Amino acid sequence: MLSETEAVLRLILATLLGGALGLERELSDKPAGLRTHMLVAEGAALFMVGSMLLTQGYSRPDAGGLIDPSRIGSTIVTGVGFLGGGMILRARDRVYGLTTAAGIWVAAAIGMLVGAGYYLIAIVGTLIGIVTVVLFRRLEERLSVAKESGQQAMGRASDDD
Repeated sequence: MLSETEAVLRLILATLLGGALGLERELSDKPAGLRTHMLVAEGAALFMVGSMLLTQGYSRPDAGGLIDPSRIGSTIVTGVGFLGGGMILRARDRVYGLTTAAGIWVAAAIGMLVGAGYYLIAIVGTLIGIVTVVLFRRLEERLSVAKESGQQAMGRASDDD
């Protein structure tokens, strides 16, 4: 049985974990940063906790009336996908905002997991998300520099022909 005190703790944890993920986006000066990720995680947790509390309060198994809390969760995925889609921009031959949109989606999943009481998975998911956006950005930068160097070398070789 989920108590209101436990629900409040879940909301706080979801908000903090979403903020941990959003902090990197904020430091990278991206459009969806700290507050956006915090609000998305909190909102997802609110929907999940609310769904669970409604299930507890209104399900009547003895009368065959069960409410499925995952139904609200599935609508979060759709809604957040729409929100993330609005952050993706295309300019010339480049697409911007994909990582930010994916981060928003992950923040929603973190919020849902915390809302459902799966703290360890939410914390590990947050850590994986932070590692992904921080460490792999450095790898992408190195690959980009290597790619540009290779293209410049090929350009010089073709100039000699």
